[in-house]
Amino acid sequence: MQQKLKNGAELLILLCSRLEMEAVAMEADLNNSAVASDPKPLVTYRCKKCRRLVASEDHIVCHERGGGQKSFKWKKRSADTDVQVLECSSIFVEPMKWMEALEEGCVGDKLQCIGCKARLGSFNWAGMQCNCGAWINPAFQLHKSRLDECHY
Repeated sequence: MQQKLKNGAELLILLCSRLEMEAVAMEADLNNSAVASDPKPLVTYRCKKCRRLVASEDHIVCHERGGGQKSFKWKKRSADTDVQVLECSSIFVEPMKWMEALEEGCVGDKLQCIGCKARLGSFNWAGMQCNCGAWINPAFQLHKSRLDECHY
């Protein structure tokens, strides 16, 4: 009788461990299928002139849209203040190793491509204003017109 109880207890432990393993496997499958069904596209930015990789989506510093023309000084506003800016003309990124001007210790300067020396944007440790009106501080601005946006 004790032999049966011992075998029954072992059987119960075995069943419980097997159920736990199946639950873990099912959870892993759900996580993998969620990732596979909705993959986040990887976006990279390259210099338009030499196609050297400049930044990726991971390096972008997001900002909330500003007040548009109302955010600028009156001398910098355009004549038509009702026009809404559809999209920011630049991206702001974190400081990166390829930015040689940072090593010189300047507060603000131009950012050049390390491959072809084309001007890609500028930086200012004190901050800059985006064309949407938002202030980004510190600012490492890359102009979209000088970059190729590649989706993978």
